[in-house]
Amino acid sequence: MIGILVLKCNQKSDAFDMPITDPMPAPSMPDPTEPCPVARAADVIGDRWSLLIVRDVFDGLHRFGDFQRSLGVARNILSDRLRKLVQAGILQTRAASDGSAYQEYVLTTQGVSLFPVVVALRQWGERHLFARGERHSVLIDTQTGRPIPAMAPRASDGSPLPAARTAVRKV
Repeated sequence: MIGILVLKCNQKSDAFDMPITDPMPAPSMPDPTEPCPVARAADVIGDRWSLLIVRDVFDGLHRFGDFQRSLGVARNILSDRLRKLVQAGILQTRAASDGSAYQEYVLTTQGVSLFPVVVALRQWGERHLFARGERHSVLIDTQTGRPIPAMAPRASDGSPLPAARTAVRKV
């Protein structure tokens, strides 16, 4: 779904033009001259570590050390991404809930609204990146214990909306 939208926007983000050997910087704010919403979103959360940090917060992690253990990312990169996610308004810091001297990272309202994005990427990965029978994690509804239904775009009348029936209009 995201790949289709990127192609329809027909825009290129400078972040993807960098040599692969260089670590990709994570902009804290999108390019204000970029007309494509997908490209602007990619400027903020499009690097590997930022998305995985957001995923981990949804999974209940909140502290620097927990992120580092989960992701295996270098401390300087993790610090940079956390700072930029806070600057972008996706995360905010708060005093540790257990009263310790640590600080915790929690999702803002803007960050919580990324849940469907994380779910869509997860479901795409489940469908396309694992061999039949290969073990992987599955997102479940905690009330039913069952995997959540596949996400799919819907038309205004509730019917399935295929990509061929969509177009990008500049407003």
